[in-house]
Amino acid sequence: MTPAPPYEVCAKTDLPKISEKEFDEVIKLAIKTYGKEAQTQMLFEEMAELQNALCKLARGRGTADQVCEEIADVMIMCFQMAQIYGSKAVERWANYKVTRLKDRLTQNLHGNI
Repeated sequence: MTPAPPYEVCAKTDLPKISEKEFDEVIKLAIKTYGKEAQTQMLFEEMAELQNALCKLARGRGTADQVCEEIADVMIMCFQMAQIYGSKAVERWANYKVTRLKDRLTQNLHGNI
């Protein structure tokens, strides 16, 4: 008998979308409820689970849906980290780094490496 896959729950498409305000409130409530240190540790756990899902996929033993689920978990934890350390600063850094990536890609396309 084949064992059940570790991830049997697929993303529910019939769930109502959460508003941006509710999303922010849940992020803040999680930090308040569990604490900064616990949520930082949870980020480490979620990143490890994502790495594991990616490794399984690369070996042909996982699915893209499992990877997507773990990406979502890491993103949720990253939103919490941004709330803890400064979401505006994170946004500025992300914009800077994406702009830098765009510049590098543009240079690469034009052979200016």
